[in-house]
Amino acid sequence: MLYAIIGEDAPNSLEKRMAVRPPHLERLNKLKDEGRLVLAGPFPAIDSVDPGPAGFSGSLIVAEFTSQQEAETWAAADPFATEGVFCRVTVKPFRKTLP
Repeated sequence: MLYAIIGEDAPNSLEKRMAVRPPHLERLNKLKDEGRLVLAGPFPAIDSVDPGPAGFSGSLIVAEFTSQQEAETWAAADPFATEGVFCRVTVKPFRKTLP
């Protein structure tokens, strides 16, 4: 089943986000290589593709897991969660309808 993982960035976490981005992307690429990643990306803090120093307000990942518990465990182990980029993570079952 698909799960939406919504991470909310902690205040002033841009520097930390950029520092731990490589291992975060490594985990996402593993999901992609396994054919389990539907989409992933950040929420710019302002209305801009490149928000610069305004940074990001969080991220969205939609991926396939065998259970909500597996998705929650995966999300909790992500560097953005373990290193304090995210101050809150929500995992919800997701049903893709379109396209």
